[in-house]
Amino acid sequence: MKYLLIVLLCLLPTFTYAGEAKDLAEDPVLEKRMVALAQNLRCLVCQNESLASSRSGLAEDLRREVREQMKKGLTDQEIIDYLVSRYGDFVLFDPPVKSYTLLLWYGPFALLLLGLIGLVFQLRKRKNSVPENQLSAEEAQRADALLNPPKDSLKDLET
Repeated sequence: MKYLLIVLLCLLPTFTYAGEAKDLAEDPVLEKRMVALAQNLRCLVCQNESLASSRSGLAEDLRREVREQMKKGLTDQEIIDYLVSRYGDFVLFDPPVKSYTLLLWYGPFALLLLGLIGLVFQLRKRKNSVPENQLSAEEAQRADALLNPPKDSLKDLET
């Protein structure tokens, strides 16, 4: 009885063995196409995560919907157009340049340019407002004595 219990305990890990996870699509080519398309689509719930890599429930639903449309024979562009019509341009990682996205595309460059112009203006203003001090002859002599001490005084320091 004791040996039977040991054998059963040794076999216990084999009972919990799980098989390899199967693709959600029966067709691996279709799954590969779906993943390639989902890499260019944004998850609507997650911040800056692609639809392919997101683990949210909505992302799983959208991937399932994309698979179903691919099975119906729709092209990638038709699927993208459908998702954009339903969820807007936010679903695209690379939104198109439109009149209402000009600020999104060119705003950072405009801010950088304004910052550089402001920096140049402030530096020129500061240069003109800060007077440059000139040393008097006595101050120049004293600075020279501090920076270049006589060689005799260096010998005294060494001993």
